[in-house]
Amino acid sequence: MTGLAIGIEDVRAAAARLEGVAHRTPVLTSATADAMTGARLFFKPENLQRMGAFKFRGAYNALAKLKAEPRPPRGVVAFSSGNHAQAVALAGRLLGLETVIVMPSDAPLIKRQATEGYGGEVVAYDRYTQDREA
Repeated sequence: MTGLAIGIEDVRAAAARLEGVAHRTPVLTSATADAMTGARLFFKPENLQRMGAFKFRGAYNALAKLKAEPRPPRGVVAFSSGNHAQAVALAGRLLGLETVIVMPSDAPLIKRQATEGYGGEVVAYDRYTQDREA
């Protein structure tokens, strides 16, 4: 595949990388919501995913692709103060990659602790006086 577009083979490859790693979250319906909207609605509760967010799927897929390269990196750096930070940290831990997460110093402590709990090294910066890129 060229450019930014993804095709069905990309989706299948990602699904194969995630098989046995990501949780298979259910698809739910609600007769009440259907009646209120006049449409058939489907809900995918990704809060049941590992680390509580769909972002795990993307982070794991991206890092697994890097890990499979002929010369895989020892680790990765990501910029985030939320679910992406935690997803990258967890994916890195599962794949044996070091993860450094650049996070604003005023990010909620619970976010920093969760990221560190998943194995990420957090490097804080002041979003008002510092540039996060070196």
